[in-house]
Amino acid sequence: MLRATADRSLDAGDGRRTLVLTLDVEEGKKKKMAQMSSEVSKPKAAETATGETKSEKVSPLNGVFVPDYKALKKKQIDDYDPHLERELDHPTNNTETMLHLLKGSLGTGILAMPNAFYHSGYVVGVVGTIGIALICTYCIHMLVKSGYELSKRKRVAKLSFPETAEAAFMDGPSLFQKIAPYSGHIVNTFLLIYQLGTCCVYVVFISTNIQQVFGEYELNLDVRIFMAIFLLPLILINWVRNLKFLVPLSAVANVVQFVSFGIILYFIADEMNGLDKIEPAGDLAHMPLFIGTVLFALEAVGMILPLENNMKTPKSFGGTFGILNIAMSFIIVLYVGVGLSGYVTFGRAAEGSITLNLPAGNPLAQSVKVMLSAAIFVSHALQCYIAIDITWNHYLLPRLETHRHRAFIEYVVRCCLVLITFLLAVAIPNLELFISLFGALCLSALGIISPAIIETATFWYSRDRSHFYGMLLKNLLITLFGLFGLVVGTYTALAAIVDKFS
Repeated sequence: MLRATADRSLDAGDGRRTLVLTLDVEEGKKKKMAQMSSEVSKPKAAETATGETKSEKVSPLNGVFVPDYKALKKKQIDDYDPHLERELDHPTNNTETMLHLLKGSLGTGILAMPNAFYHSGYVVGVVGTIGIALICTYCIHMLVKSGYELSKRKRVAKLSFPETAEAAFMDGPSLFQKIAPYSGHIVNTFLLIYQLGTCCVYVVFISTNIQQVFGEYELNLDVRIFMAIFLLPLILINWVRNLKFLVPLSAVANVVQFVSFGIILYFIADEMNGLDKIEPAGDLAHMPLFIGTVLFALEAVGMILPLENNMKTPKSFGGTFGILNIAMSFIIVLYVGVGLSGYVTFGRAAEGSITLNLPAGNPLAQSVKVMLSAAIFVSHALQCYIAIDITWNHYLLPRLETHRHRAFIEYVVRCCLVLITFLLAVAIPNLELFISLFGALCLSALGIISPAIIETATFWYSRDRSHFYGMLLKNLLITLFGLFGLVVGTYTALAAIVDKFS
């Protein structure tokens, strides 16, 4: 008798599939062996839970026929639950996780929503913001689900975003496997560009708002002068190597931000006009700027997996009434409300930050600009910390582990990253175009294209035919939308930058 069993495992080192075939041939039964051998090359009937049988597909992988994932002892993988294996020193509860998610999504992006509505018109703006937000939320669900599935297969407690991408590509078709060693670096590159871009936006935001306040007291300096004034303080706060020392400042900054948002809404409500002075649909050529701004405002994809990985009850993150959906519902309502009301109030004059539309001579409005600038100053260190972590801990530190001047080199790296954000801000001191550029370039890739490709690779061999083609078509459409935002949005933002500063 010939007994053929197939088992699929994930090597913790590189995540490659291994196919183990065990042949047990009983001596003297050659006829039976020949019959069974001919059946191995055919689809094998598998019995379902209902007693029905269905054909088990085989798929080519590196010249080897690999049985469908369901036939590869799926029960062994299901027995491992990454959520139960996580050992966390300070896990967050559901409320803390939701607050972190809201804080990560409520930054300078929400202040740019009235300007986004100016580009799109109020009808297209409402529909477009809701539509983009739903796509982003769905993509986050895909990323979390894929990360959980890959953690089970690799039998590890959690995976970071780059690790999820690499593990998914290793589990995908042969073409994806060839790209797998580079996929994590690609994700890290986009994360690094996004974090540095966000810091550039923060530098421009702080300097522009402070310039406007000082301008009311007849101190009219170029915005680049204010950037130079804030350079040294930004370097010093980014020299803080342990984030726990920034926790008190971050807590105060959170309170300041929410108070400032409340004052801004007061000014909007006090000066709101009717719909007769604004357009229901904007210029089609400006739509990519709208998409880029909304993506920048909505997406906090870089913090999604770290948040879910650090939860006390991670199963509460997803689901219909999970943390993600509840937080995103609140964010959508807030973004649409601020964008629509701000556009109704300020119309075509809506700036890249709504704070710049507040009455320049009003002391309360000036206090909002100063408070938000102080809060964003602290946020610069938090955002730049991720860029430092990627640059230093992932790439430079492993090569300088035994270097005697390692600490000095780390401070030099921190200075260089801050200088990059400063120089970019000096070169393009325009808040609106910066937001659209980095939203289109990075968030299209990280928040839309990457989750779609990761899910496709993760479940390439584990879906039956009907579900596989449905998943493939859905993710293809999502990827095409993301590519449109990336290519057209980036080109439009760059063209606008060249036109404005040429």
